[in-house]
Amino acid sequence: MPLSKAGEVTDDTRIRAVLPTLAYAFQEGARVILASHLGRPGGKIDPTYSLRPVAARLQELLDKPVRLAADCVGEETEALARALTPGEVLLLENLRFHAAEEANDPDFAQALARLGEVYVNDAFGAAHRAHASTAGIAAYLQPAVAGLLMEQEITYLSKVTDHPEQPLVAILGGAKVSDKIPLIMNLLDKVSALLIGGGMAYTLLQVQGYPVGDSLVEPACLPLARDILAKLGAPGTMSVTA
Repeated sequence: MPLSKAGEVTDDTRIRAVLPTLAYAFQEGARVILASHLGRPGGKIDPTYSLRPVAARLQELLDKPVRLAADCVGEETEALARALTPGEVLLLENLRFHAAEEANDPDFAQALARLGEVYVNDAFGAAHRAHASTAGIAAYLQPAVAGLLMEQEITYLSKVTDHPEQPLVAILGGAKVSDKIPLIMNLLDKVSALLIGGGMAYTLLQVQGYPVGDSLVEPACLPLARDILAKLGAPGTMSVTA
C-alpha cells in the first residue's frame, strides 16, 4: 500500500475493497479484528512499516474509531480483543514484524487464532502464500470462511479459468516472478497472450537478453523463466510480452 513521505495512505483502493465485508460484519453485530501486513520489514519491528496510517484512513472511511494494537499477538493484544463490544474495530500491528508470520509458524498461528471466534480471509492477493495469517490460522480457528471480496475475486477468476471467451489476454504484475509461477503455468493453455509487467518482468527480460541495469531480478528463477519462454516460443503457442 503506497504511503507518502508524511506517512499517509496515498491510495486506499485495497482498504475500500474490504468495506462491504466489514459492513456485513457490523450488520451482524460482530466485533471486528483486522490483521494485515505492509512492506517487507524482515521479521523485525520497523516504524516505517507501521499500520498506523492504515488505521487512520480506515477510521475516516468507517466514520468510527479504529484502535491500533501495539502488536498482533500477546497478552495485551488478547485483552484488547476480549474488551471489544459489537461494532468495534481493532487493527493489529503489522503481521510481518514477526518472522513467524511468513514462516507459517504453528505457535504464531495459534496465537492469532486465540484472538477471535470466526476467521474470514478477504485477502485474495495474499491467499496463495502459506503464511500463518492465511494458511496456518485456519487449522486452529473455525469456522474459516472467505469474505465478500474473496468471493468476488474467485467468481471472476473462475469465469476465466473454467469457461474463457477467446481471444483472452491475461495481464500479470507484481514484484516477484516466483510468486506468480504457479499462476503463469496454469494460464499458459488458457490465454491467447500473456502480458507481464511490474518488477517481475525484469527476470523474463534478462533471460531474453535485454539490459535491466539494477532492476529487480530473481536469479533462482532464471532457469524456469527460460523454460517458460522456450515453451511459449514453440510453433502454434501463445505469445508473451514482458
